Amino acid sequence: MPVLSEDSGLHETLALLTSQLRPDSNHKEEMGFLRDVFSEKSLSYLMKIHEKLRYYERQSPTPVLHSAVALAEDWHCLIPLQVMEELQATSVHSDQRELLQLLSTPHLRAVLMVHDTVAQKNFDPVLPPLPDNIDEDFDEESVKIIRLVKNKEPLGATIRRDEHSGAVVVARIMRGGAADRSGLVHVGDELREVNGIAVLHKRPDEISQILAQSQGSITLKIIPATQEEDHLKESKVFMRAFFHYDPREDRAIPCQEAGLPFQRRQVLEVVSQDDPTWWQAKRVGDTNLRAGLIPSKQFQERRLSYRRATGSLSSPQSLKKPPYDQPCDKETCDCEGYLKGHYVAGLRRSFRLGCRERLGNSQEGKTSTVAESPELLTYEEVARYQHQTGERPRLVVLIGSLGAQLHELKQKVVAENPQHFGVAVPHTTRPRRSHEKEGVEYHFVSKQAFEADLHHNKFLEHGEYKENLYGTSLEAIHAVMAKNKVCLVDVEPEALKQLRTSEFKPYIIFVKPAIQEKMKTPPMSPACEDAAASLDEEQQEMATSAAFIDQHYGHLVDAVLVKEDLQGAYSQLKVVLEKLSKDSHWVPVSWVR
Repeated sequence: MPVLSEDSGLHETLALLTSQLRPDSNHKEEMGFLRDVFSEKSLSYLMKIHEKLRYYERQSPTPVLHSAVALAEDWHCLIPLQVMEELQATSVHSDQRELLQLLSTPHLRAVLMVHDTVAQKNFDPVLPPLPDNIDEDFDEESVKIIRLVKNKEPLGATIRRDEHSGAVVVARIMRGGAADRSGLVHVGDELREVNGIAVLHKRPDEISQILAQSQGSITLKIIPATQEEDHLKESKVFMRAFFHYDPREDRAIPCQEAGLPFQRRQVLEVVSQDDPTWWQAKRVGDTNLRAGLIPSKQFQERRLSYRRATGSLSSPQSLKKPPYDQPCDKETCDCEGYLKGHYVAGLRRSFRLGCRERLGNSQEGKTSTVAESPELLTYEEVARYQHQTGERPRLVVLIGSLGAQLHELKQKVVAENPQHFGVAVPHTTRPRRSHEKEGVEYHFVSKQAFEADLHHNKFLEHGEYKENLYGTSLEAIHAVMAKNKVCLVDVEPEALKQLRTSEFKPYIIFVKPAIQEKMKTPPMSPACEDAAASLDEEQQEMATSAAFIDQHYGHLVDAVLVKEDLQGAYSQLKVVLEKLSKDSHWVPVSWVR
């Protein structure tokens, strides 16, 4: 049998022992069982961990000295008096001069002081001894004394009073908190004492205050629950929030301090859905490992439904839908054309105005569809998505308020890189002009064919202008994407729900103009005052339009561009488009399954 050296580890010994196991006819099963046990990877890993710990115990790093500052001061005194006399007789080398300068700098002295502080300090937690006067009212096995060490962070547990027994029990354990990390406290445990203070007849808020004020070590006397919760059980679900939440304004939350505030469109990692009313979640990207309470999807929907039924749910100031991106007011303009020698097809903006006017006349006195049946905005389950080579590009959808100039933005993007970007060629029933080509400026179709396609829901948007029909078809979008180009479309926000599918995987960009404050100027002429009043009214319309889109469709937006001017918005858009295929993004989980 080979001889092991003194430096051989346990896992090497175990491997050698396994190799020496030879089954014989009398002990075949026993030897086979031992070989299987010794060959387990988990056992080998445990042996290696054991060796690392033993090695650390033997080679534990300790400071060479505890007074480096004093040593430096001695050097500082000795070198000038003794060494410098010798050095002055000869030429001083650069390294000698550098050593003297280093020892004289305050920075080095500060480093040495920090070294001494660390070397002299004991970082091990100091726990006080267990109390000797433990009550003997309960059996030894039924009472558990828990000693936890926590900093300024909360304990990470909520409590409630049992309705039947009146006992104070642990209601939930916050994932990642001090209680969860200890593994000693479980849901259902009955709390009897906190730092020697009996809590049986105290209110839960009083007990929470005692726990919050406790620093350093905290001693709990508890009666364990009959069935302890498996604290390793954890679910990971990612949700995009469709609403703002502030636990300080929520009267229904069990513990406001345990609540997790978040903003709309923020992605949350839901780590526990054990409680059907209050989930535990973390904000993605946060460094805080402790989870917080958020209302569950079911609870938030019930709450919103109740508020809507009772009329307490805030409603928009005006049910009338404001116009979106400004339509063209030029008599002969088709709102598309050539830019840098490249033709950019685009849907006439002015047809949408005619479409809205017709709908407004036929539905006079009625509120908009958005106002009639708004959805209950809670959460949407999402997952990370990374565009893969060979996969069709994602659809880029632009929506915008008044003054956004979406069509001009599309023109600049496509003209800059026509090989990579494209736009959907619209359909129209108007006659083709002499300079126009089929499938370039428009798809020219008859009114009967247009209405037939409209009847079969082939159009994403459609409208009428000067008795001619215009529309953007889904087939036109597919045609661009089939060429492996990024298709850019600008639509009214109502079309987003039709586009948000795994087929298109749209990336939605909201372009809104920057509304400047009123300029403070000296008194001006009546003509200038009229112009300023008109400008203020136009800015107000822009702000109203942007607020409407943000309120009703902002939860669907992936990126927001604030437009000071066209060139600035284009620069922002280029940055977003460059990252679209390179970075990973959060998308509805149904798009990747």
